[in-house]
Amino acid sequence: MKQLLVLLIAITFLSCGSSKTVRDSKKVIKGEWVLNSINYSEAGTYNVTLLNDVSKTCFEYSTWNFIPNNNTGSYNIKDSSCQMGDRYFIFTIQEIDEQTGLYDFLLKPTNEKGKSETNQGFRLRLSAISDTSMQWQQTVTVDNKPFTITMNFTKL
Repeated sequence: MKQLLVLLIAITFLSCGSSKTVRDSKKVIKGEWVLNSINYSEAGTYNVTLLNDVSKTCFEYSTWNFIPNNNTGSYNIKDSSCQMGDRYFIFTIQEIDEQTGLYDFLLKPTNEKGKSETNQGFRLRLSAISDTSMQWQQTVTVDNKPFTITMNFTKL
């Protein structure tokens, strides 16, 4: 009976852990990245505020730092025509499909001490990640049609 209980506990712990694919992604995401470009799925001029913070222009060439062992990070807006400085967040990579490698990436803005004022986050799709590049996508609705925002990063 004791062995059965120990086996059940072991199975429970193993099933609750992250998959190898998510663990590998957390290793790769660790470090500093630069957000090189932001593209839209539809042609045109759009006034988009990303992450309830600043515009596309302000986000381009911002630097991002990810610390996966405690799921925290920060980004720094460097464009002098924008509200410059560090912003902080917590993040989670949640696996969707191991076959395709597509994930949901939940990013929640916080203050420097890791506290969220609104307890709201942004769900993005981590659509690609390698040792040198990463891509996020967020799909929203514009004029009752899907509109995808794509953010392209390179590792520093």
